[in-house]
Amino acid sequence: MSANYIGCDQFRRTLRGPDRRAFVKAGVFGAAGLSLGNLLRAEAKANPDREGGGGSLSKIKSVILLWMRGGPSHHDMWDPKPDAPAEIRGEFGTIPTNVPGVRLSDLLPMSAKIMDKWAIIRSLHHHDAGHSTGDQICFTGYNAGPNPDENVHPSIGSIVSKQLGHLNSTMPPYVMIPRMLPGAGSAYLGVAHKPFETQADPASPGPFRLPNFQLANGVTFDQIDDRKDLLKKFDTLRRDADKSGQLDAADKFQMRAWEILTSPKARDAFDLDKEPEKVRERYGFMPAFDPKAANRCGAPNWAQRILLARRLVEAGVRIVTVDCRWWDTHVKGFESLKLGFLPRWDRAFTALIEDLETRGLLETTLVLAWGEFGRTPKVNNDAGRDHYPNVFSAALAGGPVKGGRVIGESDSKGAFPKTNPKTPQDVLATVYDHLGVDTEAQYLNNGRPIPVLPSGKVIEELG
Repeated sequence: MSANYIGCDQFRRTLRGPDRRAFVKAGVFGAAGLSLGNLLRAEAKANPDREGGGGSLSKIKSVILLWMRGGPSHHDMWDPKPDAPAEIRGEFGTIPTNVPGVRLSDLLPMSAKIMDKWAIIRSLHHHDAGHSTGDQICFTGYNAGPNPDENVHPSIGSIVSKQLGHLNSTMPPYVMIPRMLPGAGSAYLGVAHKPFETQADPASPGPFRLPNFQLANGVTFDQIDDRKDLLKKFDTLRRDADKSGQLDAADKFQMRAWEILTSPKARDAFDLDKEPEKVRERYGFMPAFDPKAANRCGAPNWAQRILLARRLVEAGVRIVTVDCRWWDTHVKGFESLKLGFLPRWDRAFTALIEDLETRGLLETTLVLAWGEFGRTPKVNNDAGRDHYPNVFSAALAGGPVKGGRVIGESDSKGAFPKTNPKTPQDVLATVYDHLGVDTEAQYLNNGRPIPVLPSGKVIEELG
């Protein structure tokens, strides 16, 4: 078993609901609200000629990155091997899709019915079998440094923030649901280009409320919708925050952060209660399968996180990363996949694609679903599979991607690329190309110019 593996129970304990300390710390500006003000201040220093955003939302291109941390098994999802021996084939069968010749795991029936709307890359590969180090490769295109949990190079979201800035004056360009992941930081680009973290988790039971949006002394948003009313109450709120040490100054950047977080547009985008119940159910608001079994091994219901991502790109956020962990299926992997992960994934993934298409957003929104690696071809002695970067798969939809495409092929055991091998850098180059990011741009790190990507080519076969 890999040295990077940590037990399933331990990870489940770390994923029980939102960070309570974040809720306690959240005050007038909240943990994320204050950090956003700092981000804006740093951004202005880096870009003195720009204070606001701009652009037409109808033309804006966005990305939803569904990060399947832990490493989803390509054998048991998108690249089944029905003719391989049982120790490689695994416990699941296969089903045909609505694209002739393309088959998926039989636990993905909804995905199979809309295969013509999304594509698969089956020949991805890299060299690192560690979770956090694999994260770094897939988020940045570069190898990890001495501390795999800290970015040496900026993540894709931070690069997007640096180059493209805010879409408009009311929404941040880069959002993380619910909080920071290894590899997702801004490194030498600075605090201005870190992700805006929701902190609260829409996958948790009960109403979803951002800690940033909780006001002191019972003040509600309705009470401060009027600009004059906001300014009148601001001094009192500031004094309350100063007493707790949460606010060092009320400068124009903090005010702008406050306006972003309290604008009607931002409030609407983050308010899942505005979604019709039937839409929430379509994503997985009320799972039809056994919730106790589905929660085994930390398998959360990411459905509402994914729905929130759709709302955010619809409101103008450029790139949203959704934490869809924890696909680390070393032990009783088939049981976990069958009872929890795959039914939930199948439902939420297809709901997102169909929802984006219905709303006219699929042409401008690229959906990328992948993890840091795949799983071993051979089933281990614990009815699971272990870390495996030598070949793995990714699913893509929207933007430049034409549905029904299968790019590359793994060998008969799903052990190595057989045809048309691709790298994480190729995937990142494709995402950057969709957004209009210049991958040849260089940024200084300790006086040394570093390119956005060290390698990688746009995967033209997807279009």
